[in-house]
Amino acid sequence: MRYRALGRTGIEVSTHCLGTMMFGAAGNPDHEDGARVIHAALDAGINFVDTADMYSKGESEEIVGKALKGRRDDVVLATKVHFPMGEGRNRSGNSRRWIVRAVEDSLRRLDTDWIDLYQVHRPDHTTDIEETLSVLTDLVRAGKIRTFGCSTFPAEDLVEAHHVAERRGLMRMRTEQPPYSLLARGIERAVLPTAERLGMGVLTWSPLASGFLSGAYREGRPVDLTTGRAKLTPHRFDPEAPGNPAKYAAVEQLIALADDLGCTLPELAVAFPLVHPAVTSVIIGPRTMDQLTSLLAGADLVLDDAALDRIDEIVPPGTDLYRADGVWQPRPLTEPALRRRPAGERAAADA
Repeated sequence: MRYRALGRTGIEVSTHCLGTMMFGAAGNPDHEDGARVIHAALDAGINFVDTADMYSKGESEEIVGKALKGRRDDVVLATKVHFPMGEGRNRSGNSRRWIVRAVEDSLRRLDTDWIDLYQVHRPDHTTDIEETLSVLTDLVRAGKIRTFGCSTFPAEDLVEAHHVAERRGLMRMRTEQPPYSLLARGIERAVLPTAERLGMGVLTWSPLASGFLSGAYREGRPVDLTTGRAKLTPHRFDPEAPGNPAKYAAVEQLIALADDLGCTLPELAVAFPLVHPAVTSVIIGPRTMDQLTSLLAGADLVLDDAALDRIDEIVPPGTDLYRADGVWQPRPLTEPALRRRPAGERAAADA
């Protein structure tokens, strides 16, 4: 396993990061089995583990905490805050009020005295970024977290956070965690170049495009929309849904490329994000030991320029054939009133 500097934090992390979203009720509820997967990943050289408070409502953090007993000092541990963690108001978001409470809850579930990387899971347009940076800076100074970053922030928010920190004498966002895969290359346009210019570490998620790049979904073959990932998000996998035929066609070409390279499609998919110079680590999220083994099998895969040129032909740089659900969208895209003038002001001349 290779290691890279996590931005300019001085922390070195493995190029594979173990994601634990599938540990707990939402995936594998067996705590002992989850611990075995974590131990196997550590034994393979992975020293970077990523979780979040909202994964199975905190259960993932509990599994990680148990598994790291006796090995905590050797692991760079990352978790996140933002999504609701209970009924009622003010139990989510990026406010000082919530983050102060949420970090204590995460420390308790993880059974640790500190968090190496604390990430804001999504932007929050109701909270000034200065408010968020201020509380995160205080948590670093209090020794509860070592550094902090964000996840799925657009490039303009990364720049704003950087300049606000500079103006107010606050600590900066040191990392960004965006979705990135063979089918979702949109972040190559602005997010990755911006993160690189700002000296941020980048850990990417969903290299298998939520299973679309697992090799199980093929063009011209029946798709069971009643089980697994397809049941949860049928619009992603339905061959008749708008946009999906192009994804299925691209997958067939990528499988042909993987065959030529002597690897599997998942191995190709996991190797691809690490080629970009801005990417520090790619998050792999196995649910079982077999899945971990298969994902690690291609760790030494080298993609030469000829292979990358073929990928560019199949899915051009900066193109999104697939967009992960749950990715934050700017309010003008989700609220029509923010992109529409009042009816009486829309024409170029008075009626």
